[in-house]
Amino acid sequence: MSDIQADLTWEGGTIVSCRTGGAAVTTLDWDNGTAASPVQALAFALAGCMLSDVVVILEKGRQPLRGLSARVKADRAEKPPRRLLRVDIRFAITGVVAPDKVERAIALSRETYCSVWHSMAPDTALTTSFDIGTPA
Repeated sequence: MSDIQADLTWEGGTIVSCRTGGAAVTTLDWDNGTAASPVQALAFALAGCMLSDVVVILEKGRQPLRGLSARVKADRAEKPPRRLLRVDIRFAITGVVAPDKVERAIALSRETYCSVWHSMAPDTALTTSFDIGTPA
């Protein structure tokens, strides 16, 4: 039995539509003209995976999290395969959240929970950082 099933359809040109279950997930454009490229989608997936882990861990730790966003920047190899070499994720947290709890949540995501990170090449460099802002 498969845990993940998705249907991808070439729509013409460089466009691919993607669906899983009954939901349209995204449109990809391998020429990066009108939609995210597959490698950009991988970077989104990594940041989204870690962001969701951090939310769950902080909420289970009863931290007063009010908001969380992430900005991901990545560098690709110049020659094929143009894989991700380095990824930097910066989290922006809103709430009166203890910095040590955020550090622990990010570490747990990276070391244990983030299946996207654990699916990537082991020599990919990953850096993370965060800022905490209190709600207005």
